[in-house]
Amino acid sequence: MAGQVKSRQRVTDFGEVFTNEREVNAMLDLVKQETERIESRFLEPACGNGNFIAEVLHRKLAVVRSRYRKSPGEYQRYAFLAVSSIYGVEIQPDNAQECRDRLFKIVEKDARSAIKGAVEPAFLDAIRYVLEKNILCGDALTLKDASGEPITFAEWSLVTGDLVKRRDFLLSELLEGNVEKGSQASLFGEANALWEFDEETQAYIPAAIREYPPTDYREVSRVG
Repeated sequence: MAGQVKSRQRVTDFGEVFTNEREVNAMLDLVKQETERIESRFLEPACGNGNFIAEVLHRKLAVVRSRYRKSPGEYQRYAFLAVSSIYGVEIQPDNAQECRDRLFKIVEKDARSAIKGAVEPAFLDAIRYVLEKNILCGDALTLKDASGEPITFAEWSLVTGDLVKRRDFLLSELLEGNVEKGSQASLFGEANALWEFDEETQAYIPAAIREYPPTDYREVSRVG
C-alpha cells in the first residue's frame, strides 16, 4: 500500500492525505460480498493514487484467478470486466496518472502469474484504454473534468462471448440517485425527461448520452 503522504508541502497546499491500508480494508470488509462480485461497480470520488480502488481490484482479480486461471480466454474476459467496473475521480493530474499506472501493473502482474505466456497484448491494450476512461482527472464536487467539461463515465457490460457494450453517462445524472418504480411522477419532469426504467435493477436510471455497438473487448479502443 502506498504511503499516506507524498510531502508536507502537498498536505499544506492540497490537504492531501491518502487513506491507509487498515482503513481501506476495514471499509471494504463492510461490503465484502460486493468486492468479490466481479461486475459490481465502485466509484471513488477522490481516488488519490489509488489506495482504495487498488484493493478493490486485488479482491476482484483474486476471484477471477480462482475461477478462470485454467482458461486464458475466460480469465482475460473477466479481468477486463473487473477493471471496467472500477471508477475514480482525482483532482491532481499526477495522482490520476499514478492511479492508472498502478491499476494497470496490478492487472498485468496478476495476468502473467495466472495464465503465464497466454496474456494477449490486445488484452493489455484494452485494459490501458479502459483505465484512461474510468480514472479521470477532475473535481467530484463541481462534477467537471480537468478541461472544465462535465465528467462523463463509460459503462462497460459484457453482452455475449467476448462482446462488450459501452454506454456513456454524465456523472451529474448518475449522482441524482436511482428512483424506485412507483415514485411520484413529478420526479420525472423536464429535468429527468431522459431517465428510463431498468428492469434489472427495478429503478429509473438516466439514459445514456452516447451508445456504442457491441465490440470485442480487445478492440474497444478502435470504436471509442
